[in-house]
Amino acid sequence: MSPARYDGLADWYDTWSERPAVASFSGEAVAAALRLLGAGPGRCLDVGCGGGRLLVALADAGWTPTGVDLSADQLRVADARAGGLADALLQADAASLPFADRVFDAVVSTFTHTDVDRLDAVFGECARVLVDGGRLVYAGAHPCFVGPYAHATDDGVLVPPGYWDRTLHFEAPGFGDGIRRLAGARHVPLADLLNHVSAAGLAIDRVEEVHGDPPGILAFRAVKR
Repeated sequence: MSPARYDGLADWYDTWSERPAVASFSGEAVAAALRLLGAGPGRCLDVGCGGGRLLVALADAGWTPTGVDLSADQLRVADARAGGLADALLQADAASLPFADRVFDAVVSTFTHTDVDRLDAVFGECARVLVDGGRLVYAGAHPCFVGPYAHATDDGVLVPPGYWDRTLHFEAPGFGDGIRRLAGARHVPLADLLNHVSAAGLAIDRVEEVHGDPPGILAFRAVKR
């Protein structure tokens, strides 16, 4: 996650996220993540916490949340929203987390796989900081139906060639007028996403596809072996 992609955008992004269509989409991802995670107590790390909305939901569910994000601007918004609820808010690269091994009971993340440059390293770090038997829960844009190469039409989703293009995009038919034209997005094929989880030593035990037909959100829970 490059700080330049979100620094300077945090206030705009926070306001844009309140638009009904955006709030509905992100709200379904949060609901799926909480459903897969279950209630606390325990220490839960939110990787790529952004403006802190998930931190509030985690605290409400009985968890003691910690948030990390590479963007100082996003952390400023998160501190205003959830600073009193979070155990800590830290500026950190998700591919190199500033925590000892096996210190979190759970790790959650939403809508981050398209932002990071080294997803394999991120999932490896998530696994490292989890206790044995701890849970990683992820929810984000569905790799098959939401991305630079795919865009909505009147009767479904058009998926032209480009699925294997993993480069960072700032202009694409599927971006509309949202954050991706400003912060960019890196498409991650479904096989890459799942294989990175497995390679980190995490076993997926539950998968959900939500938000429409075709589904716009992929969510899963994985357990540290």
